[in-house]
Amino acid sequence: MTTVWTARYIWVTVGAVALIFLAATQALAITTVMPVVSADLGGEHLYAVAFSGTLATSVIGMVAVGAWCDRRDPVLPLTVSVVLFVIGLLIAGFAGSMEVLVVGRLLQGLGTGGQTVALYVVVARVYPAELHGRLFAAFSAAWVIPSLVGPVLAGAVAEHIDWRWVFLGVAILTAGAFALVFWKLHRTPLVVEKPSTDPVAVRLALATLVACAAVALSLAGGAGAWSPVIIVGALVIIAVAARPLLPRGTLRSARGLPSVVLMRALVAGALYGAEAYLPYVLIADYDFSPTFAGFGLTAAALAWAVAAEIQGRYGDRLGNRRITILGSIPLVIAIGGVGLAAWLHLPPAVIIAVWGLAGVGMGLMYPRLTVLTLAYSTPQNQGFNSAALSISDSVGASAAIAVMGVVFVSLAGTGAGFPVVFALATGLALLACVPGLRLGHARELSHASQH
Repeated sequence: MTTVWTARYIWVTVGAVALIFLAATQALAITTVMPVVSADLGGEHLYAVAFSGTLATSVIGMVAVGAWCDRRDPVLPLTVSVVLFVIGLLIAGFAGSMEVLVVGRLLQGLGTGGQTVALYVVVARVYPAELHGRLFAAFSAAWVIPSLVGPVLAGAVAEHIDWRWVFLGVAILTAGAFALVFWKLHRTPLVVEKPSTDPVAVRLALATLVACAAVALSLAGGAGAWSPVIIVGALVIIAVAARPLLPRGTLRSARGLPSVVLMRALVAGALYGAEAYLPYVLIADYDFSPTFAGFGLTAAALAWAVAAEIQGRYGDRLGNRRITILGSIPLVIAIGGVGLAAWLHLPPAVIIAVWGLAGVGMGLMYPRLTVLTLAYSTPQNQGFNSAALSISDSVGASAAIAVMGVVFVSLAGTGAGFPVVFALATGLALLACVPGLRLGHARELSHASQH
């Protein structure tokens, strides 16, 4: 029986899973150590930018690599993406100021965005359709371990060694993981029979505009009286510029793929916007060490893994509408509950326990959206649709984190910062139900799940 671990595929599988694992490790680790990095480099005013800037520039990488993959094989685009990711890690690891660290994070975004899309295309072109679900399950597992140990390990490294090794260690390991993938793929023909000829320059310019607007949004908190103008202007630019990068009808939640993409943006904004401040509230309000603050993310990671497995086994039987309802309820309860606990200064155990429900909701919904995207795709638009899903993910998260960062800074000293941030995230989770009830059905019955 052919599996993703048979001799023909094993080294591509190992390398691809390792790249996902390391990207997940770095993404989750930075959530834990950023309060420490910010304090060490004196960059609290750039705290939100360090998160949202990376997500913003990832949009550029996604568009460029998506178009590149639709025209040729994904090996060279993947190579360039990994190189940018590693260079960004090295710059951040050796940064002497918060400004330099942010530059490194922006380069990481270019790399991770392109890497995500390229790996999706590799899956589509290297493996037969019947193996996609199994590989996506392996990708899910590659997120589980970092989710369980990454935040805690990163906190321990920052506390007992040096936060710089959170970046430098991942850079070294990423180079080794990519070597496995490149070794097996560089001689494999992966070009589609009828490559896309759609123009790219305009899409790339729009992606750059989206990224610049998202970064400007993150910096709006320091603009004084001009902050409201910058916030509104940046959000309008993001909405207008992102529209051609997404399936037609996305912003009005048209049934099918457009609603899949829109829902991804909203749940990403809700989850990652709230998650960026979870360790922060534990460290700032409850005097947690970085190591123990990382435990705050572990319960959700476990729940995510279990829920993703349930979705993979029974998702087709449940149906997309029911998955939306079953996933939205625990996500809303989790984010709203953490905000209420922060407002009432309830014991930290309440925050950690309630946050675990966020993993239940995301484990049910997130994998389903990835599967639906591939199911709605053809070989000629796999790159565009994969990029669109990732773009919505990054734009939703970066815009949410940026707005929350501005709100949080403006409420400094009032005690309302954390509760209001989590209230905004709760609103996004509720709004995600609108496209969630319009997902429709494609050919997802032959696919399984991915984190």
